[in-house]
Amino acid sequence: MALKVFDTLRDERIDFHPVHAGKAGLYVCGMTVQDKPHVGHMRASIVGDLVRRSLVWLGYDVTFLNNFTDVDDKIIARANEEGLDYTTIAQRNADAYLQYVDLVGNARATHYPRATEHIPEIHALIGELIQKGAAYAAAGDVYFRVDRFAGYGKLSKRKIDDLRSGARIEVGEHKENPLDFALWKGAKENEPHWSSPWGPGRPGWHIECSAMAMKYLGPSFDFHGGGLDLIFPHHENEIAQSEAATGQTFVNFWVHNGLVLLGGEKMSKSTKHFFLIEDICKVTDPMTVRFYLLSTHYRSPIEFSEERLAEAGVAFARLQATSASLREAIGAAPASVHEPLRADQIANGEFRASFEEFGAAIQDDFNSARAQGQLFDLSRALNRMLAEPSSGEKESRLREGQRVFEHLVGFLGLKLDQGEAEVPADIARLAAERNEARRSKEWAKADEIRGQIAERGYILEDRDGKTVVKPAR
Repeated sequence: MALKVFDTLRDERIDFHPVHAGKAGLYVCGMTVQDKPHVGHMRASIVGDLVRRSLVWLGYDVTFLNNFTDVDDKIIARANEEGLDYTTIAQRNADAYLQYVDLVGNARATHYPRATEHIPEIHALIGELIQKGAAYAAAGDVYFRVDRFAGYGKLSKRKIDDLRSGARIEVGEHKENPLDFALWKGAKENEPHWSSPWGPGRPGWHIECSAMAMKYLGPSFDFHGGGLDLIFPHHENEIAQSEAATGQTFVNFWVHNGLVLLGGEKMSKSTKHFFLIEDICKVTDPMTVRFYLLSTHYRSPIEFSEERLAEAGVAFARLQATSASLREAIGAAPASVHEPLRADQIANGEFRASFEEFGAAIQDDFNSARAQGQLFDLSRALNRMLAEPSSGEKESRLREGQRVFEHLVGFLGLKLDQGEAEVPADIARLAAERNEARRSKEWAKADEIRGQIAERGYILEDRDGKTVVKPAR
């Protein structure tokens, strides 16, 4: 069965054929690091991780890039508010992003390129566009000529005439056309800047992704991901500047994840309408967050609320219970569960069917929701076997089922058993103090103590009248 992927540009599912045989290049737009990461950032990151895991599972050698925009107006404004250098703000929030990428079970990307580390590549690409007449310098800025790119609007399905009707030139801009977009921004007073052939300044938002993607993946590569909100103007502009420079198709598959919603509205830093991932992970197992974000097909929007997260926790606990029952009955799964597994290596027909259906779901546009459904089917089959009378045949079947179950769970990046690590005495004492505060209805004090526990790397789960203390990772 061929891997089929929905391409936003062609608006249909297409069989995947790599640009380079046996290899796959994947670029996912990451954070603009003016603030801490929120749940929306984690969804895009988890989707990128799912795509990479799927490609590796199918035998491809994957190069995966997840960038940081580490200089822009918002980062500079935040730095000025706090009286800090912009690099301090950028590094602090990039570090936080990577911390929670780890906690929600993502494998690290091959590269995390940053705009400020690729100024020479950005200069080279801008120079190529100017040489070809697709860009022009004006009063210290450099703009891309949208009219010179015949395909402009093809990704977002917008027409230039419709776009032009609502466009205007802002004060201080020196554009030939209101639709033209900045590749290089001339330096303003007290802002970070770099020297360039067009005067001191800094990169525009869109040019950095094209320059970094092409440096590591070449002028034409397989997958480019990011949220649906990036289709226009960001990804539209990436296509225009990249293809105008190279004359080649920039990306073969545009893979866009649906947005995370709060009360039906987009989760966004700019509107202050979001849940910080650090706040969620103080009260919820990060694996439950991952499980929930994978429970809906990546292209669909997903509503985020405490109630839905709690429901996901209950569902995830069913898989955890199956894993615990297997370990109690036959011991821990062997290390070999993390080795490659093929359907023809599975003797039991029911287990083999679940494995094949799981694989079919993944090859159907990375359908993690459908794949999760197979985990529950497999869990029910294993629980039925666990209830059978003891026999040597039963143990043999359970061991095979355990291997398949743990293998598929691991593919999705889920950890069902994070161990019974000993809780330090001071953490246990804080948990007891927090529970006493709750009994006394001192809610602010209880929340403060929970925060202290989270800072030490532990989370609290309140269930069945008891409080369980667990490592956050």
